[in-house]
Amino acid sequence: MAAVRRWSEGMASDNVKGLVLALSSSLFIGASFIVKKKGLKKAGASGIRAGSGGYSYLFEPLWWVGMIAMVVGEIANFAAYAFAPAILVTPLGALSIIISAALAHIILREKLHTFGILGCVLCVVGSTAIVLHAPPERQIESVTEVWDLATEPGFLFYALLVLTAVFILIFHFVPQYGQSHIMVYIGVCSLVGSISVMSVKALGIALKLTFSGMNQLVYPQTWAFTLVVVTCVVTQMNYLNKALDTFNTAVVSPIYYVMFTTLTILASVIMFKDWDRQNPTQIITEMCGFVTILSGTFLLHKTKDMVDGTSLTSMSMRQLKHEEEDGFDESIPLKRQDSLRIP
Repeated sequence: MAAVRRWSEGMASDNVKGLVLALSSSLFIGASFIVKKKGLKKAGASGIRAGSGGYSYLFEPLWWVGMIAMVVGEIANFAAYAFAPAILVTPLGALSIIISAALAHIILREKLHTFGILGCVLCVVGSTAIVLHAPPERQIESVTEVWDLATEPGFLFYALLVLTAVFILIFHFVPQYGQSHIMVYIGVCSLVGSISVMSVKALGIALKLTFSGMNQLVYPQTWAFTLVVVTCVVTQMNYLNKALDTFNTAVVSPIYYVMFTTLTILASVIMFKDWDRQNPTQIITEMCGFVTILSGTFLLHKTKDMVDGTSLTSMSMRQLKHEEEDGFDESIPLKRQDSLRIP
C-alpha cells in the first residue's frame, strides 16, 4: 500500500483522473462488444447481415443496448483524453480485451484456450508498465495551441499517409477481401481511429478549458476538430460492425486494440511530442510494456482455434450445433468458412 501511495502522490492529479476515467471506459466498451455482437446475430437471422452490407441491426433493441454502453464508455474515454496523455489512456483498452474475451466465452460460446487467458494477463501487465511510466500531460492554454500542433509538417505528413491508406483499403481491398481477411476492416478502423483520438483530445481540452471559464467555443478550430471527430467515429463504427459480424469477437477485439493503440501512440508522439518530456529509461520501459501487450495478443491469435482438452474436430461438432441454433458459424475467426481449405 505504501508503494501505491507513493506512486499516486508522484503521479500528476490530472493523470489520476484520466486513469480512473479510462478504466471505467474499458469496462463499458468491453461489455458493449458482446452485447452488440449478440444483437448483430439476432438481426442477421431475420435480415441481411452487417458483414454483407445490411443494416437490419438498426432495428434490433439489443444492438442499441450495446451501442449505448459503447457510447457511455466512449464518453468516459473522451473525458480521459482531456486530463491525461494518449500514451497513458489508450493502452488501458487492454482491460476491454479481457472483458470481451470472458463474456464471449460465457455468452457467445466462443471458447478461449488457457494460453489465450495468459495472453489477456500479458496485455494487463504491459498496460500497467505503460501507466506507471506515462509522461505528464502537456499544459495547453488554448485550442489554438492544439491546432498549431496539428498543422505542423510532421503530423500533416502522418495524416496524409493515413488518409491515403484508408482510401486504398476502402475502395480497393474492402470489396475483394473484406469478407475473408480481418485486417482489412480492422485496418480502416485503426487508421481512422488514430486521427479521431487526436481530434477527441483536442475537443476534450477545448471543453475542459471552456468549463474552467476560458470559452473555446468561439474559435473555429474547435468546430473543425468536432467535424473530424464525427466523421471518423461514424467511419469507425461502420467498419467495426462489419468486422464484429464477420469474425470471432475474441480475435477482433485484441487485433483492433493492438493496431489502434500502436497507431494512436505514434500519432500522439508525433503531434504532442510526448517523448520530449521523458527520459530514455521511461521510453524504453513503455516500449517493453507495449511489446508485452503485443505478446499477449499474439497468444490470443495463435490459440484462437484451440480448446483445452478437446480437438479441433470435436470443437467443430459443437460449433455445428451452435450454428443450427443461431444461424451463424463462429468456428473460423480470421477467415470465413467457405475460404477454408484442408490439405
